[in-house]
Amino acid sequence: MLREFIEYIVGLGQVKTLEVDGLTYSTKNLYLMKSPIVSALEVDTLSGLTDYILSGFDSEAFAGNIVHVVSFNRVDLLSQILKDSQRETYMIAEAFAPQFNFGQWYGLESFIIAMQSCFVQNEDSAKILKLVGNIENKGIKRFGDNGITQQVEAKTGIATIEDVVVPNPVILAPFRTFVEVEQPESKFVFRMRQGRDESPECALFEADGGAWKLEAMNRIKVYLEEKLKETDITVIS
Repeated sequence: MLREFIEYIVGLGQVKTLEVDGLTYSTKNLYLMKSPIVSALEVDTLSGLTDYILSGFDSEAFAGNIVHVVSFNRVDLLSQILKDSQRETYMIAEAFAPQFNFGQWYGLESFIIAMQSCFVQNEDSAKILKLVGNIENKGIKRFGDNGITQQVEAKTGIATIEDVVVPNPVILAPFRTFVEVEQPESKFVFRMRQGRDESPECALFEADGGAWKLEAMNRIKVYLEEKLKETDITVIS
């Protein structure tokens, strides 16, 4: 009985393979021992990524690697496929951009500050700032609000009031991607209303279905291809 038990224990350590219909099966579960991998470096800019690559600091590891534009605000530097069929991530670049909450109502002062700090200044942003900066704090006077245009009361002088048409849609370029590339413009619906305390409120609603994200990714790809054209690194998006 003891001999049979010992033979059984010894048999547990033996691994056999079987061929069945052209497929190879094992009598035991085999686990791959993975090699240690480096911790990915993290930066906030595209220039940080390209400076690292072009510095040649880890040039031996970069041969034939890939820069993957994951999204409008993230780019990864990846290795070739390793022996275990995985890829190693050497660096992650994530854009830092000021936060503007689209679809959220802002008080006049907060909206004016956000418009100047979170957007590239263009013709439409100037129109909005001019309008909002002259709104009577007593409330908003609406005329024929059909979902496309609004009219509001705005000061034109010390005591003069006139009806001003709110432009819609507006073309704006919020800071949403890496600072090294031109911020993509897109359409927004600009709306105003009277808040609970009868003070005017403003909001911007996205109106391009997210197409700007694809444009941003394309601009990032073009930027990286130009910066890395002397290397053998492939840029994909």
